[in-house]
Amino acid sequence: MRSILITGASSGIGRTTAELFLAEGWTVGVLARRGDLLDVLANGHERAIPLVADVTDPEAVEAAFDRFCAQAGRLDVLFNNAGIFAPGGTIDEIALEDWFRSVNVNLNGMFLCARAAFARMRRQEPQGGRIINNGSIAAHAPRPNSVHYTATKHAITGLTRSLSLDGRGYGIAAGQIDIGNARTEMVAGLNKTALEQGRDPDPTMGVADAARSVLHMASLPADANVLFMTVMATTMAYVGRG
Repeated sequence: MRSILITGASSGIGRTTAELFLAEGWTVGVLARRGDLLDVLANGHERAIPLVADVTDPEAVEAAFDRFCAQAGRLDVLFNNAGIFAPGGTIDEIALEDWFRSVNVNLNGMFLCARAAFARMRRQEPQGGRIINNGSIAAHAPRPNSVHYTATKHAITGLTRSLSLDGRGYGIAAGQIDIGNARTEMVAGLNKTALEQGRDPDPTMGVADAARSVLHMASLPADANVLFMTVMATTMAYVGRG
C-alpha cells in the first residue's frame, strides 16, 4: 500500500487531492493547522492519518512526519501544497507583515516539509520517494499586485530543481505542478476582487482536475518523473497576448 503526506489538506486543492488518494487506496497523511477540519476529512477512512501542525514551525513539522512514518511505515510521496495569498497591491502598498507571512508559509513552510520528507526518504528501506511541490502559474507569469506571492512561487521552482538534482543519489524524485486557477476559495476571492476593481475574472478549472494531475505524478514508477507540469483553465491568460 503506497503512502502520501499532503500539506494544506483541510481545504481547496489539498483536501480534494486527499479525498482522491484515499479513494484510490493510498494511506494518506493530511496535515494542516485546523484539527477539526482534518477530523471531518478523515472520518470513515481508516487509511487517513490526521496531522495537526503549522508548516512554519520546524519542531511541529518534524513531529508530524515522525507520527506519519510510525503509523504508515514509510513515506512514498509528499505533496507539498500548503500556501497562502496575502492581501495584494503594488510593492509599496503591501504590508511588510504580509510579505514576511507569505515568505514564511509559501517558502519556509515548503522548505521545512521538503527537508523532513527528504531526510526520511533517504533513510528508509527501500530508499527513495517522491516530492511534489505545488508551484503556480505565477512562477512563470504573475497576476497584477502579487509580488509577494509571485516571488515565493519563483523560489519554489528553484527548490524543485535543487531537490531533483540532489535527490538522484537517493532515489528521490522531485517535481512541481503549476496549477492555473482551480476553483478554490482563494481563487474565488481573487476573482471577486477583480470584479470589484473593474477587471474581468480569470477563467477557472475544476479542483478535481488538479487532483488527478497530482495522482498521475505520484503514481509514476521510480524510473519516471514529471519535473514540471502545467495544468490550467483552457482559456486563461498565460500565453500569447495574455
